[in-house]
Amino acid sequence: KIRSLSVGVFRIGDSFHALLNVCPHRGAPLCEGPQCGTTAPVEEAQFIYHRENEIVRCAWHGWEFDIKSGAALVDPSVRARTFPVTVEAGSIYVTA
Repeated sequence: KIRSLSVGVFRIGDSFHALLNVCPHRGAPLCEGPQCGTTAPVEEAQFIYHRENEIVRCAWHGWEFDIKSGAALVDPSVRARTFPVTVEAGSIYVTA
């Protein structure tokens, strides 16, 4: 928590990212959904799974958000709020 805000911290490789734990679609607890990847087309009727652990999927309605930017994959104008994260001496700090 930051003040009264519920925030989720995600690790992608060696970096950390923080999102407000509220899905902008319907207000669900966004960070309760899985951290996952997504699919992308490569040829007609063929897809690949990519962006492993860079996406969080809302548990209520399945909306997917880019953890780094907060942008919804289906409509990038819809965004989950992000927060700056720093790591100092092995401790993770999130700034509101």
